[in-house]
Amino acid sequence: MDAETFRAWRQRQGLTQDEAAQHLGLKRRMIQYYERGERAGRRVPIPKHVRLACWAISQGIRDFDGSEAGEPKAVG
Repeated sequence: MDAETFRAWRQRQGLTQDEAAQHLGLKRRMIQYYERGERAGRRVPIPKHVRLACWAISQGIRDFDGSEAGEPKAVG
């Protein structure tokens, strides 16, 4: 996932940067870095756990309780 794809994902979800940060457990500043693709001239890669969380959010999963029985529960 690159910066442009990340920004498009957030916009498709109808989330502000603040809301995306809250859902992903990040600071708004990190959302800005991911959308810009860099910080102080250095590339900022989007970590795998954030990419996976983006996928989960787009599937309607807002939280996961760790249960191994059945499907993940949408919490919250």
